[in-house]
Amino acid sequence: MDNSLHDRYGLKRVINASGRMSILGVSAPSDTVMDAMKTGGQNYVEIADLVDKSGKYIADMLDTEAALIVNSASSGIVLSVAGLVTKGNRRLSEKIHQEKIMKNEIIMLKGQNVHYGAPIESMIYLGGGELVEAGYANEGKQEHISDAVNENTAAILYVKSHHAVQKNMISVEEAAEVAKEKNIPFIVDAAAEEDLGKYVKIADLAIYSGSKAIEGPTSGIVAGKKDYVEWVKTQLHYIGRSMKVGKESTFGLLQALDEYFVKKDNSEAEKASLEVLQSLNTMEGVTATIVQDEAGRSIFRARITIDEAVTAISAKEVTNQLKHGEIAIYTRDYGVRQGFFDIDPRPLQENDSQVIYSRIVDILGGKEV
Repeated sequence: MDNSLHDRYGLKRVINASGRMSILGVSAPSDTVMDAMKTGGQNYVEIADLVDKSGKYIADMLDTEAALIVNSASSGIVLSVAGLVTKGNRRLSEKIHQEKIMKNEIIMLKGQNVHYGAPIESMIYLGGGELVEAGYANEGKQEHISDAVNENTAAILYVKSHHAVQKNMISVEEAAEVAKEKNIPFIVDAAAEEDLGKYVKIADLAIYSGSKAIEGPTSGIVAGKKDYVEWVKTQLHYIGRSMKVGKESTFGLLQALDEYFVKKDNSEAEKASLEVLQSLNTMEGVTATIVQDEAGRSIFRARITIDEAVTAISAKEVTNQLKHGEIAIYTRDYGVRQGFFDIDPRPLQENDSQVIYSRIVDILGGKEV
């Protein structure tokens, strides 16, 4: 690993065992993606033409009516809400936070009103929407959404994410049925989803991150119905100006998409790379297992469970020490209060798994059964 830039700016080496997380820079694009960014960044282009042509290129790839590159999935939510609230009207787009727009309610299941690094409701309000929660934290039904629809409803938003409550929640298809029955635009936030073709067939507007599953530069995609995408595109000249995407990122994302659709499934190899962590099972109070992603994606992780009564140290303290070592090791620590954390193999490089294993053994004192 070349740490010259880390050394130059005084940055710690980081091992990302957490996944494609924004706090760690999301993903590491390939050399060919970086080459496309370099070439695109060092040449000039008419941006409006690039917006249109890149959108058509992606729409053809996804087999949908239209698409638009934005600078992140978060901005995709903001601009999608703004587009549907204003319906592409230029004056309303210009005055989106100055003039009251009555038809601005965005319905979302309560169990999907999550914090993913920022509150998703902040993105709704930034786009001129007003959040209407439907259902409960532990239950989301079709009738909860249906009963919330009124004359001021601008859209229904469904969040397809591991962050959202999975248990006892209707599927994206079931939510789409309500939207169709009520003739309400349906937005799906599918930021980290791997099946890019699925959600554009279900939603009127589907939102993807360009830097998660696709492994491109920081960017996002809004794709779906042509009229709605055009309304979203109008926002680029108003609130979207503060969220503009550079030409280098556009070319990088297009290259990443080209590679994504011919990429082989590495899930089995990634699972095999976690074998070294299975040796943690020889330690007192430690259990290492392989688990699949909670949202059903073809992603497998090592789950390290710590029995604090035996180890005299909690899972939370172990992850804290991992983060604050000479090498900062970030795990997927959503379950630390339940006594476990996960190791995501996708971002791991070279001998990262061995470094993680050795560091955990060191923290726990190396006590074997």
